[in-house]
Amino acid sequence: MASLGRLALSRLQGPARNFSTTAVARSQGWQQHGVPGSNLPFDINNRYKMTIIFTLFFGTANVFILLVFNISMKIPV
Repeated sequence: MASLGRLALSRLQGPARNFSTTAVARSQGWQQHGVPGSNLPFDINNRYKMTIIFTLFFGTANVFILLVFNISMKIPV
């Protein structure tokens, strides 16, 4: 008898989950579907600004790795 309850519950969860994800997707009126880059958290219209932001973002990560490596090589073991 308990398995029938689980089966009924699992059959009801699918449509409920589909409805909730559809409702959330439709509530985001700010998102323009079909426009490339409309859902990105930064502006891609100015390519020079985007180039500087990308350079700073990836450059800081690379510099951090090199600094850690340099410091680890200087420590006498």
